[in-house]
Amino acid sequence: MSETTSGNADGDCKTQGARGVRDSAGRRFDVDRWQRRLDELRAAHHVPGASLAVVVDAQVHELASGVLHRGTGVAVTPDSVFLSGSIAKVYTATLILRLADEGRLDLHAPVVDVLPEFATPDPEATRTITIRQLLSHTGGVTNDFNFDGGRGDDCLARYVEAARRVALDCPPGTAISYGGLGYVVLGRIIERLTGLTWDQALKNLLFEPLGLERSMTLPEEALRFRVAMSHLGEAGACPDPAPFWDPMPRSVGPAGRVIVSAGDMARFARMHLDGGLAPDGTRVLSAGAVAAMRHREVDVPDKWTVSADGWGLGWTLYDWDGITGYGHDGAAIGQYAYLRVVPHAGVALVLMTNGGAARLLYADLFRELLAELAGVTMPAPFAPASVPPVIDLAPLLGTYRREGVVLTVSRKDDGSPHLRYEFVDDMKDLSPPLEMDLEPVTDTVFAASGAGPSFSEDYMPVVFSTLTNGTQVCYVGMRAAPRTA
Repeated sequence: MSETTSGNADGDCKTQGARGVRDSAGRRFDVDRWQRRLDELRAAHHVPGASLAVVVDAQVHELASGVLHRGTGVAVTPDSVFLSGSIAKVYTATLILRLADEGRLDLHAPVVDVLPEFATPDPEATRTITIRQLLSHTGGVTNDFNFDGGRGDDCLARYVEAARRVALDCPPGTAISYGGLGYVVLGRIIERLTGLTWDQALKNLLFEPLGLERSMTLPEEALRFRVAMSHLGEAGACPDPAPFWDPMPRSVGPAGRVIVSAGDMARFARMHLDGGLAPDGTRVLSAGAVAAMRHREVDVPDKWTVSADGWGLGWTLYDWDGITGYGHDGAAIGQYAYLRVVPHAGVALVLMTNGGAARLLYADLFRELLAELAGVTMPAPFAPASVPPVIDLAPLLGTYRREGVVLTVSRKDDGSPHLRYEFVDDMKDLSPPLEMDLEPVTDTVFAASGAGPSFSEDYMPVVFSTLTNGTQVCYVGMRAAPRTA
């Protein structure tokens, strides 16, 4: 096993050299060429800093480009750490599967069997929601509930107590709705079964066995390293440092905060590629659990927001013209992370960024890398139909609401469809309302413009669907918001 590193810093929003390395299958990863390409694409898309890690068979190659902070000009290096956002969910799912491996947990069991204090406003749902449903986002729980449980070790317990009042997005088992609340509950289950905080369990059961020295969950731990600052700004220009680094409370860590270098995330992915084995042969996860995590539990109606064809137990699942893979995306106040794994080719890609048009950088860079290293053809960017279909908008007009978000679908003065995306409740200070024009792709799928380049490559998908119980929902960002008016 060998590892290579390379990097390039430029004080503008625009690395000692490295050599090409041939892997065990005879393929040559040209580090110099991909360093140049990372530099070019990062500058073109106004991303201040980025770190790329590539697993080709058993080797990890780490590249870096740009700056961690445009105000200080400190360079990104391969050992720099970034916020990974929702990719934290895959780490939490891996811990849950490890506990199931040890016979301490039945994935089919209702959550209340393990965590009696868990509840929802719907007593029947409370009795029936299973651990497996939380892992696959089919339990009906919501995403945007960022309750601050404080900085103490009881923060997850306090979150679960507060979540008892939060309405479901949809009845359990009726549809997928991306739900961060469920992953905090899973984190609390980990605490109950291990007697450790979620943060410490992650260290003891994953980071240490895998030798991940640049993986952590708390800001005070990150200060030991070169840390990427978040950046925010308008499309088409270099963004400025954000007024804060990460406003998320400690209590949402199991759903949204692992602070990590790209290389460490690649080593985590390599454990999954290696059937659950650490580099020294230590078994972290059984081969059966690794396979279960990537088994398709549910199809998704929105196949564009995170390029998902389905969902497993934690993993987003992809089907690239018959070539299957898995991974996850993450976002954290101006920082965006992307993980893709192609098991047949022994390839994993990790991209960490700290602002700008990160989604465009991901799309351009991964399209080229996946084609060369794994024979994958990524789909064309999501966009309106070249010939817009004639649709009846009337059945879709109205208000849709889930915890933290209100969606209003209306007609503009010229009759064209419009979406207002407004944060409310505990999310009300996150962002001003987003005003988006909708262009039809089909009679239930629309391309929204005006959300900003980091949401999607050019357009954000807005998908209307009807649940098995007849409820009409609007999907934005993989979250189902039921119609309320």
